Amino acid sequence: MAFSSSGQVTTPVLDVAYEAAGAVGATPVILLHGFPYDVRAFDEVAAILASEGAFVLAPYLRGFGPTRFRDDATIRSGQQAALAQDLLDLMDALEIDSAVLAGYDWGGRAACIAAALWPGRVRGLVSVGGYNIQDIAAAAEPAAPAWERTYWYQYYFHAERGRRGLDRNRDALCELLWRTWSPSWAGASAAFAASAPSLHNPDFVDVVVHSYRHRYGLVDGDPRYQPLEGLIARQPPISVATVVLESGGDGVGGPSAAADREAFTGPYSHRLLPGVGHNVPQEAPEGFADAVASLLT
Repeated sequence: MAFSSSGQVTTPVLDVAYEAAGAVGATPVILLHGFPYDVRAFDEVAAILASEGAFVLAPYLRGFGPTRFRDDATIRSGQQAALAQDLLDLMDALEIDSAVLAGYDWGGRAACIAAALWPGRVRGLVSVGGYNIQDIAAAAEPAAPAWERTYWYQYYFHAERGRRGLDRNRDALCELLWRTWSPSWAGASAAFAASAPSLHNPDFVDVVVHSYRHRYGLVDGDPRYQPLEGLIARQPPISVATVVLESGGDGVGGPSAAADREAFTGPYSHRLLPGVGHNVPQEAPEGFADAVASLLT
């Protein structure tokens, strides 16, 4: 594993665990994983970036790995505003004024929101899949049937059957997602074993189920994040320098990452990674790291 140290910081809601590499005091880079992954996705990326002089941090998102809620009464929310606020709280706790943010899936969403709403805290953004901020007001509109078919797991989690399925069969279900979302990655099952323990966080199921229900307007969010949700609902543009990575072989359907080009109003670059699936940093670490490194100067 490329990370050389680990740590934990206390924020208003969480005790956030993270792994780090590189020299403290160098340009901070925060790498943000998605569902159902963890920081192991960034092992090779972290090594490359640390060798190029960055201080690299990879936090475990709420509901993953050693990260824990501080209060039993806190709603185990997985809403996008919570993920974004967690990121800002982490930066505050570590006294990081600004950082390059790079993420995919849930982590890419947190990074995009931070870049849109707090651009002074973001030196640059790498986002897999483009403008990764949910438009909850439009969530009831159907997508193309070919895309809808790949979202089966989201609809599964809308029912209690899906909650129980995730709870009882989380390794088998999540490994299936790894394999089907990265159909050309022969090493998906072997790599999953290193990340599987992070999915046994005691809050994992609750956070995941809430995330996939909230984004469709099926459950309320945590009231503490409602003001932030109001800002996000405006679909704010992203003005910071951005590199958008597009997975050329992603097994989860959706439009081209270049389709939302107008959402980025600052310096912008779009890079296609042919044959790469959903787990971009683990499948194409050099390409992911190169995108981040382009924002370090």
